[in-house]
Amino acid sequence: MQLDKIVNYHKALSDPTRVRMLVLLAGGELNGLELAERLCISPATVTHHAAKLREASLINERRDKNTIFFSLNRYFIRAYSTVIVDLIEKNGKGEEVDGMEDTHARLRQSVLKNFFTADGRLKHIPAQLKKKLIVLEHLVSRLEPGRRYTEKEINEFIGRVHDDFATIRREFIMHQYMYRDNQIYELNPKELWAKWETLS
Repeated sequence: MQLDKIVNYHKALSDPTRVRMLVLLAGGELNGLELAERLCISPATVTHHAAKLREASLINERRDKNTIFFSLNRYFIRAYSTVIVDLIEKNGKGEEVDGMEDTHARLRQSVLKNFFTADGRLKHIPAQLKKKLIVLEHLVSRLEPGRRYTEKEINEFIGRVHDDFATIRREFIMHQYMYRDNQIYELNPKELWAKWETLS
């Protein structure tokens, strides 16, 4: 449920070291050793805190050989910074928290019906971010977790539903649905996927 994700976001920000890490990463990508030196903590401590921030989708990780680089996930930081206020205000107007899931299910069904043909072809890529994320999530859900795909295989997969495979392939990466390394693509854990439910 989204409420759990909101709570995890605030838990991740409840530690001063993690907040300092985010402030440092606002200046650009850093590896674990650089963060450890600037924060005067051990690399193992950096790894521990980075795992908490990654679980809350506040940072991205990129591996280059044996070095892991960290960067801010500005999209989620902005999205989750206002969602608690929206949740409280909506609930104050009489909307039940548990009712959010039904609302999301109806919206998802409506978007898929409007943007896909009866035979499963995507009519066009939605311009609105929320609707686009619903479409992208629907598409990547058809891929196999743990399987490594070549770029050609991903292009063929997308090509079966839409001609602009290059754009959709980039969107998969941009919104954390997939990870790319040396032209090999693999699904990220769902916890890293962009969350359309948090958008207004």
